[in-house]
Amino acid sequence: MTPALPDILRGNFMALAIPGPPEQQGEFMTGRVGVIALLSLLAAQEVERGTQARVWENAAIAAVLAKAAETYGVQYAEIASTGPVDLSLEALDRANAALRRGLIALHEAVEAAGDLLRHKMIVGLYGQMAERRNLELPPLPAR
Repeated sequence: MTPALPDILRGNFMALAIPGPPEQQGEFMTGRVGVIALLSLLAAQEVERGTQARVWENAAIAAVLAKAAETYGVQYAEIASTGPVDLSLEALDRANAALRRGLIALHEAVEAAGDLLRHKMIVGLYGQMAERRNLELPPLPAR
């Protein structure tokens, strides 16, 4: 399961709002606050780039599926038409999940057919998708 951004932020809130027992103070609490800070930093990056990455990714996958429909069957054109009415992260993620399942099914069909050109195109798309979803970790503090 990949937690959604609201779930992560609610977890951060709960971790800070509910004080731990005395035995969880000191180094344990310092580590806990460090994890919360890191999650908050990653959440901020997701807020900045998440919608744009999902919109691009959904359009890119839909284009690959629509083009593949000519060769691999009309079901890919139907999957390619999957799209959210609103641009909330939840709606974009639902559409993205359906499109990714379609892309995986297409990739399996492409590999079975030995279609090397389309295989390379799909693998390239996977790389672009990963790059657009990349979150940057801060440098480790000096000890």
